[in-house]
Amino acid sequence: MTGVITASEPGWIGPFSGLSERQFRKLVGVVRRRGGGAPTGGRGWALSLEDRVLMVAAYWRTDLTMRQLGPLFGVSKSTADRVIDDIAPLLALAPVRRRHGAGTVLIVDGTLVPTHDRTIAASSKNYRYSTNHQVVIDANTRRVVAVGQPLPGNRNDCRAFTESGVDRSVKNAPLLADGGYPGCGALIPHRKPRGGRLTKQQEAENTVHRRARARVEHAFARMKSWKILRDCRLKGDGVHQAMLGIARLHNLALAG
Repeated sequence: MTGVITASEPGWIGPFSGLSERQFRKLVGVVRRRGGGAPTGGRGWALSLEDRVLMVAAYWRTDLTMRQLGPLFGVSKSTADRVIDDIAPLLALAPVRRRHGAGTVLIVDGTLVPTHDRTIAASSKNYRYSTNHQVVIDANTRRVVAVGQPLPGNRNDCRAFTESGVDRSVKNAPLLADGGYPGCGALIPHRKPRGGRLTKQQEAENTVHRRARARVEHAFARMKSWKILRDCRLKGDGVHQAMLGIARLHNLALAG
């Protein structure tokens, strides 16, 4: 391999995107269909479309600064910055606009992403300024179905479920959630009555519920292997675009 990262050498794709070569080519196809490869009418890009897609994936995967990322691809900091702004929105997971099929079970939960932009973040339970992201997955395929708009990290999940807009993607399917979603129409665990105990049947049902709901926690763990979700320096819509793009990468990686 050469000293400059390029998608033309498959050895770079896996470590810097988290995808196989076949999955990465599918990702490039999505960007091309969304107009990512169309002529701009001005000065052409210094990098091919494949290299630009790989740069965005590498940025999310490593959380390097533009000053560090640009030279890895043989371009300037400002070019790397423009590539991120141009390609990142084209990688976003599209919202679900269809009825869920019979047998579909969905799971919702919120995850905190430490975020430097304090205009959209708030000090949360991990004592860092974070954003709350509501994520819905399909319990059978474990793929991400929807990601809500980011909210301040101190917003409770029940309120964030509706305010983020993710509730519009869970119609017509059973929804599992933890005890933080009372009154949201989700199936939540039985709560121990004050001064009482759960019945053996209720405890058994809670065990089944907990095992099923763990799948969304596994999804969060895989998504956060893209390190930008561990400490996001992006401002404005950047953290939301990163979350949507990584959701698409996560789904592609699960496709095998």
